[in-house]
Amino acid sequence: MNKLKYTAVATALLACTHFAAWGQVGNGLDNLDWVEDKEPPPPAFSKTRTLPLEMPNYVSVRVGIDPATVTVGQDGVVRYVAVMSNASGTVNAVYEGIRCASDQVKTYARAGTSGEWSVIPEPAWREVNGNQPSRHAFVFARLAACDVRVANRQADVIKALQTQQRPRSATPSFD
Repeated sequence: MNKLKYTAVATALLACTHFAAWGQVGNGLDNLDWVEDKEPPPPAFSKTRTLPLEMPNYVSVRVGIDPATVTVGQDGVVRYVAVMSNASGTVNAVYEGIRCASDQVKTYARAGTSGEWSVIPEPAWREVNGNQPSRHAFVFARLAACDVRVANRQADVIKALQTQQRPRSATPSFD
């Protein structure tokens, strides 16, 4: 009986230790030493070569990603330019990055109708699925940029945009 009691207590302690450690590291992909690469300056973009994102019906703005601007950094951040146009023809763009491991987005710069970039002085990470004025980052992350919490390869991101089908990367971008 003593041995049974000892085994039960040891099992309970082991389970508590396991769950406490799991809670500290989050989803297991979190890297406590992660540092974002210095983001490159906003790239030139084209209004005509964008690949459309299928936005929810309530969104009146057309959104597309310029495939020439899609990059996947060594830090695992997928950077891109999203180009938005409304019914009257007004065009705006944002240069953003999605960190798939934490499901966050950061806007580095914005461009108005002139196409000139206005860099955001201190960009901050926000939840992709948070209360955003636009859902394009969420749609892009789920469709193309991320495979769960891992960034897809650049070629897979572009292919997903072209086919409007999520890639199933055999080799996610761990490099």
